[in-house]
Amino acid sequence: MEKSKLMSKISRRSFLDSSAKISAGAVVASSLTGAAAGSAAIRTTQGSPNDKINVALIGCGGMGKGDLGYFLRLEEVDCLAVADVDKSRIEEGQALVESRRGKKPDGYQDFRKIIDRNDIDVVIVGTPDHWHAIPTIYACETGKDVYVEKPLATSIEEGRAMVTAARRNNRVVQVGTQQRSAGHFARAVEIVQSGQLGKIRQVRAWAFIDWKGGMGNPPDSAPPAGVDYDMWLGPTPKRPFNPARFHFTFRWFWDYSGGLMTDWGAHMVDVVMWAMKEDPVGAMAMGGKYGYPDDIMETPDTQQSIIEFPSFSCVWEHMVGCGVGPWQREHGVEFHGQNGILVVDRGGWEILSETDSDGKPRQYRMKPTPRQGGSSDYHFTHVKNFVDCVKSRQQPTADVEVGHKSVIACHLGNIAARLRTQVTWDPKTEQISGHPEAKNYVGREYRAPWTLSKA
Repeated sequence: MEKSKLMSKISRRSFLDSSAKISAGAVVASSLTGAAAGSAAIRTTQGSPNDKINVALIGCGGMGKGDLGYFLRLEEVDCLAVADVDKSRIEEGQALVESRRGKKPDGYQDFRKIIDRNDIDVVIVGTPDHWHAIPTIYACETGKDVYVEKPLATSIEEGRAMVTAARRNNRVVQVGTQQRSAGHFARAVEIVQSGQLGKIRQVRAWAFIDWKGGMGNPPDSAPPAGVDYDMWLGPTPKRPFNPARFHFTFRWFWDYSGGLMTDWGAHMVDVVMWAMKEDPVGAMAMGGKYGYPDDIMETPDTQQSIIEFPSFSCVWEHMVGCGVGPWQREHGVEFHGQNGILVVDRGGWEILSETDSDGKPRQYRMKPTPRQGGSSDYHFTHVKNFVDCVKSRQQPTADVEVGHKSVIACHLGNIAARLRTQVTWDPKTEQISGHPEAKNYVGREYRAPWTLSKA
């Protein structure tokens, strides 16, 4: 049987037959790796017809449409399909493509119909966080490259499974931590790594957001018309529909995300690990709903996490409902060295000198650098880097393992905060030691019929 026909037959049986007795995750792992990945590898290295790169979008919300918009700025990119559980958002995604390319892509409520197609090279995963892992793994197993939004995964176990799928199938997977493609962040990292700041033993990262306040306590209700709510829940527990838990505000509930610790930590802690080149070895934390104690939100509106690394500690801070953090910045990273302090955010970077008195008149240890401006259009640069790597088969700037390791630090901070304890982490085995309850948070249970392919 021809390879393309075999793939089509396996895909339809595996993904679209609702009476199948085994889970889709297991089928992907066992059945699709060889046939599908092989054909797609040829397609992405040699190019699609007319050297086009055909993409599909899964998740047509704000970030999904934003990412797709950057892809469509590249002439070699075409979009053949979009998927979302909400029919109104499918229409929004289709309208975006039609306005840029003059033709309407196919639209699906079930993303697996995109996975089943042989004519798609790249999948953009712009879903809520709890839906990052399964589509990414399915896409890798069927030979597609993936651009997946941050945070990579809702658990450490999910993240490792995504890395495994990408490596096993030789896929290019880029995580949407776009600071990795920003020139001014790269310059800040270069300075940190040069040694100019001296020994760095403390780093601080933060996010103080004033664009979100309390959520109140809206009642449960029927899902909006045109929404496949059971599909939206996917592998998470079955719960009544509540508008506060849906679309953009999903990120404030443990079933679907990790609050600001993973939402903004995935960006800022990633910069820490990029510059310092170390993996976390533990965490302790405190926090809670101090600002809005009575509303429906589950994740902390105020949190401090101390993430331990072999040669330094990283202090993470966040507050909801306040917009002025350390150094008068909404967000950022501070590298505190023996000689000087470098502060960087999306708007730019600067260096302040440390001092030395030691019984003498105070002296400054290095020449300060006034604030330098930030980069422009680096989200597009990040997308372009990914597309270039799809063609060259090189690892992208924010490879899937980079995204996985960075968000591990965030997960450890959340685990410590939720259990009010200190956790010890082994980065080689990717396990928590000495705390049985904390170990349970490394992975998460999936609601049937969904499973996580970890092979």
